[in-house]
Amino acid sequence: MESGKYSKELDVAVRVVHMACSLCQRVQEGLVSTNSDQVKSKDDDSLVTVADWSVQATVSWILSEIFGCQNIYIVAEEDVQSLSKADSTGVLAIVLNTVNDCLAEAPKYGLPRPDNVLGTSQILEAISRCNSTGGPTGRHWILDPVDGTLGFVRKDQYAIALALMEDGELVLGVLGCPNYPMKKEWLNYHHEYYQTMSQLSPPATDSWEKGCVMYARRGTGEAWMQPLVHEHEKLEWPNSARLIRVSSIDDPALATFCESVEKANSNHSFTAGIAHSAGLRNQPLRVYSMVKYAAIARGDAEIFMKFARSGYKEKIWDHAAGVVIVEEAGGVVTDAGGRPLDFSRGVYLEGLDRGIIACSGATLHEKIIGAVYASWDSSNL
Repeated sequence: MESGKYSKELDVAVRVVHMACSLCQRVQEGLVSTNSDQVKSKDDDSLVTVADWSVQATVSWILSEIFGCQNIYIVAEEDVQSLSKADSTGVLAIVLNTVNDCLAEAPKYGLPRPDNVLGTSQILEAISRCNSTGGPTGRHWILDPVDGTLGFVRKDQYAIALALMEDGELVLGVLGCPNYPMKKEWLNYHHEYYQTMSQLSPPATDSWEKGCVMYARRGTGEAWMQPLVHEHEKLEWPNSARLIRVSSIDDPALATFCESVEKANSNHSFTAGIAHSAGLRNQPLRVYSMVKYAAIARGDAEIFMKFARSGYKEKIWDHAAGVVIVEEAGGVVTDAGGRPLDFSRGVYLEGLDRGIIACSGATLHEKIIGAVYASWDSSNL
């Protein structure tokens, strides 16, 4: 990787996200349904899986091993409370095996592996080490081990997201998107349908391939994408990396906009009103997870809008990595008032003005902001 500030941090982050993607693919293959022993419900009724805990433990261990436990502060989604309960013994055993199997392959990704198999206490310690609450000072890694857990369980789109924040400013972001199709059109289909079709029609080119890792370092004006590492390959830098750039479309009538699949934390009727007011004509692309940011960064979509329902607060790990990548790829991300997102105020995006708007360029962004102000008074948010 190129030299420069945070180059080592980005190199490690890209490699560990590649490794986490492989872990998630293996776990996802083993999921039968949401009733599986590998899936639990959290207090807020959202889902957490073996993959969430396993990725968090793996990333935490790798970062601590390379940069030193005393230098690592990680803000992450999962805690060990439910995993430490008596009725979670079976799940914990699966997490233990999953993490150790993954770490055993660390050299394949250019990363260190443990001298010995990790025990239960070491796994729980690695997960619980991710207890930073962020803030305006110091260095904090921001991790969402499996963003879009419902998409993951349904074998659809999900992402592994890792960002680094220094003194309240995001400095790098990495997104692993294991099911992201290389062909834009397949985003409209459920991943399992795509998988079935690809088996019926073997690819003549790379158009049917899926899965990638996107990454960017603040201030470079560049965002990159690498294909996932196949089972019998090693991660050899630069791993066929190519630059990605946002779409040049600035006509709302031609633009594609993304929104969340789940209605529980996003107001679809309000975004539909904004889309109509702004002159958007295409049907929305409803995608799980931060894959929406990936779609904008790669030029597959032009707009992402999210307006949470009353009482829902946006968490920094749901946006940090995606924001860096979209902005370095040439896009614009703000709240609905046009202000930059503030990641320095803890685990929530405090002070957020109504919602989040990400666009491929300033022209579309201005039109969407205008439509928000025109629609707001008549909304029921």
